[in-house]
Amino acid sequence: MKKQRTNPYLPSWEYIPDGEPYVFNGRVYVYGSHDKFRGHAFCLNDYVCWSAPVDDLSDWEYEGVIYEKTDDPLNPDGRMCLYAPDLTVGPDGRYYIYYVLDKVSVVSVAVADTPAGKYEFYGYVHYEDGTRLGEKEGDQPQFDPGLITEGEKTYLYTGFCAKGDHSREGAMATVLDSDMLTVLEEPVIIAPSEPYSEGSGFEGHEFFEAPSMRKRGATYYLVYSSIVMHELCYATSKDPTKGFEYQGVIVSNNDLHIDSYKPADKPMYYGGNNHGSIVEINDDWYIFYHRHTHGTSFSRQGCLEKIKFDESGKIPQVEMTSCGSIDEPLAGEGEYPAYLACNLFCDEESKYTDLSGAWMGSQFPKITQDGKDGDKETGYIANMKESATAGFKYFDCQDIKKVKIKVRGYCNGKFEVKTSWDGPVLGEIPVKFSNIWQEYKADIAIPDGIQSLYFTYQGEGSASLASFTLE
Repeated sequence: MKKQRTNPYLPSWEYIPDGEPYVFNGRVYVYGSHDKFRGHAFCLNDYVCWSAPVDDLSDWEYEGVIYEKTDDPLNPDGRMCLYAPDLTVGPDGRYYIYYVLDKVSVVSVAVADTPAGKYEFYGYVHYEDGTRLGEKEGDQPQFDPGLITEGEKTYLYTGFCAKGDHSREGAMATVLDSDMLTVLEEPVIIAPSEPYSEGSGFEGHEFFEAPSMRKRGATYYLVYSSIVMHELCYATSKDPTKGFEYQGVIVSNNDLHIDSYKPADKPMYYGGNNHGSIVEINDDWYIFYHRHTHGTSFSRQGCLEKIKFDESGKIPQVEMTSCGSIDEPLAGEGEYPAYLACNLFCDEESKYTDLSGAWMGSQFPKITQDGKDGDKETGYIANMKESATAGFKYFDCQDIKKVKIKVRGYCNGKFEVKTSWDGPVLGEIPVKFSNIWQEYKADIAIPDGIQSLYFTYQGEGSASLASFTLE
C-alpha cells in the first residue's frame, strides 16, 4: 500500500511534543522538545529535527540531533532539560532557536546557518544594561518562548500561569532588536492569566502556557494552551503586542467540546498539556499539537490536523483523527497499526492522563511500545480490559467483507467492531490468551463510504492490540 499521512505523523517510537512547524525551501521542519519513552520527567532528550516535503506529509526524514542540552553554558552537566523551543529567521537570514531550561527563568538562544543546524549557543535575551530578561526586579519568569520576526524587530512571547497564581499576569510580549538578544521594548501582557481575566473575554480559557504566534494576512494569531491544558486556543489582533481578543479552541487532545460524533463533554482520549501552532503548507493550513501515550505525561507524540478559516478568519475546532483530515481519509484496505488510534477510552471516563507521571490506573488502556527509548519498535495499545475501546478515523471503505486483528495478552473474550463508538456491533472477533502476537479474523461487512472504525474489548483479562486489517 502507498504510504499515507497518519497521526502521529512521525514514527511511533519518536516522542516530539510542543511542535512548532515552519516551511523553508519547499520542506516542512518541525521543532519541539524531545520526550523520552518511559521517561520520569518532561523533555529529557536533546533537540532533534524532522522534515518533510510540502507536497507529501507522509514522507518525514530524520535530520538528526540539532542541539544538545549540554550546549548551554548554564547546563554543562545536563542536569536541566531543554523545554519547548521556537524558531525564527533573523534579519541576517540565520535561524535562531529560543528556549528555556527547566530550572531557570531566562531565555537562551542558539543559532545556525541552515534550518536543521547544527545549532550553536548564541546568548541570553537581555536588557541594554546586560541584565537578563527574567532576572530584573519585577520581571515575571520566562517560559515557552514563541517568536515572530518582522523587518529588524523580533517579537518574543513567553509565559506560564497556573490557575490561581496571582504572581503571574499572563502571556508576555517583548520586542527584541536586530541582534536577536537585546530588549527594545519591555514585556507587556497580551493574554490574561486566570486571576486577571474578569471581563477580558478569555474567561474559562485563560492563558496557561505555550504561546505561539503566526500571521495570516494582516491578522496575528496567538495560539496558546489554556488553563484546562488539553486545548489549544487562539486569540487575534492587528497588532503584535496589544489588542488580542479570544476567539476559540482549535483542537483538544481529548476532543472535548466536539459534538459532531459524541456529546461535547465526553472525553474520547486521555488528554493533558498541549502545545503547538498553525502553519500554511502547500495552500492548506494545519494545527500541530501533541497527544499523551504510555499512561503518563512524559511520552508525548506530535499530531496534526487540517484546519479551515471561515470568512471572518475564525477557525472552527477540529476533531482528533488518525489521518489528519476527514477530507483525506485513509484507504479502506490493508493493515493499520493500532497506535493510530485517535480515540481511546473505557466506561470509566477520564479527561486526563496521570499527571503524577506514574502509570495510569490499571483500568485504563494506553498506547505504548516494547523496548527502551530510541528502539524502533512499532507502537501498540496495551491494557485493553472490559469495555476498552480504540477508535480510528477515517477510512474510505469499499466492499470490505473481512476484518483481522493481531492480539496478545492474558485475555479471553472478543473484540466488537463498530463504525461509531456507541453504534451497533457489526461483528465480533473472539480472542484468547497468547504470549505472542496472534492473528484472529471474522467475516464482517463494513458499510461503503467514509467510516470510523471502533474496536471494543469485552471479556476477561487484558488484551494488547497491535493492528487490524481490512479486506
